[in-house]
Amino acid sequence: MSQSAHKFSLTTRIFIGMIAGIVIGVLLQLLFDDSGDFTFSVFGFQFSAYSIFVDGIFSTLGQIFIASLKMLVVPLVFVSLICGTSTLSDPSKLGRLGAKSVGLYIVTTAIAITLAMSMALLISPGEGLNLTTETSFEAKTAPSLGDVIVNMFPSNPINSMAQGNMLQIIVFAVLFGISMAMTGEAGKRVSAFFEDINTVIMRLVTIIMNLAPYGVFVLMAKLFSTIGGDTIFSLAKYFFLVFGVLIIHGLVTYSILLKLLSGLSPVVLLKKMRDAALFAFSTSSSSATLPVTMETARNKLGINNSVASFTLPLGATINMDGTAIMQGVATVFIAQVYGVDLSLGDYMMVVLTATLASIGTAGVPGVGLIMLAMVLQQVNLPVEGIALIIGVDRLLDMTRTAVNITGDCMVSCVVAKSEGGLDEDIYYNEHAGEKEEDVNFSEFDKNA
Repeated sequence: MSQSAHKFSLTTRIFIGMIAGIVIGVLLQLLFDDSGDFTFSVFGFQFSAYSIFVDGIFSTLGQIFIASLKMLVVPLVFVSLICGTSTLSDPSKLGRLGAKSVGLYIVTTAIAITLAMSMALLISPGEGLNLTTETSFEAKTAPSLGDVIVNMFPSNPINSMAQGNMLQIIVFAVLFGISMAMTGEAGKRVSAFFEDINTVIMRLVTIIMNLAPYGVFVLMAKLFSTIGGDTIFSLAKYFFLVFGVLIIHGLVTYSILLKLLSGLSPVVLLKKMRDAALFAFSTSSSSATLPVTMETARNKLGINNSVASFTLPLGATINMDGTAIMQGVATVFIAQVYGVDLSLGDYMMVVLTATLASIGTAGVPGVGLIMLAMVLQQVNLPVEGIALIIGVDRLLDMTRTAVNITGDCMVSCVVAKSEGGLDEDIYYNEHAGEKEEDVNFSEFDKNA
């Protein structure tokens, strides 16, 4: 790797990778297709140039990058949470952390869906459209809130880690950390062991972060070489409305809440969230982005590990502001497309259902569509309407994830400030975290 590569910050390198990936993806879609027009033969086997790049190189490298991020999630959450809770001298602090975090996540979700429906009613994205679809959507049954509470407690913690069940991992790690804090000398020895593991894991996060520009490049190239422009154009009004509300919520709502509840500068938070937001945008997964989010929170925002290790994994599991915005706009959109008039009571029901469902469906695969199906059923709208918006949901999902992880860090900052767990010197230090970020591969280069 040349020295010139280190002249750019990680944010710049990721952004360059993203733009390059989008350009290459669009060019591939324009120049090639998978119909076999551009093929060549090797040892009697026919190969398509399009397939080699899109289904071969980009798809494989993109999956490896995502898998590398997901590889870190369970050990990072488990070890960080144990390290954080084992240092709590006041057990009641954990209860306050939980109450404040869950309360703030619910409030931001309620604001998100209310804002989304208000904008959708104002702009009316579904009026005059006569959209049809040949695809269908089958709504899965969402678990009840009681089932979710029971399922938070693991009967087999090892199995919970193998399955990546985040709520069960959080509960077990918290109980394990509390027991360490109450065990005296033995607990201190175990705590030192976990602190060393945590240091090693964070170094691994740094290494993978430096590979991010290449991972983002192949993910963007794969996505934009397959997504159809005609789908976006037919749903342009819906697409840009959801996108606009996501941006407003991420930049305005979070800034107001952060300033009102903590007095901290929102501009600093948004600037320092750039790397994590770009990660989230390219991976479309709050869980996969969690290692980067935690690194940002601790090294750049100055949030104490005892707070960050609890609030951020919890937020990655239950904070679904971006999904709530999609649900709000999609509900109004589908109602207008099908010509159904919803009453004020119906809209209030949508807000309530979506807010509670953000916790009630935590950890369920396809959670966004499950939540939307629940909302539509509550106000007697056809669940089949979900099939109308599936075509553009992938792009919007990328933006939703970036908004979600920004909300996670905003809530974490507010909770940390209220509990005395925020280092404001680090928060307002423009260059905080840059050493970790740029340690990258200079030593490897010398030996290469």
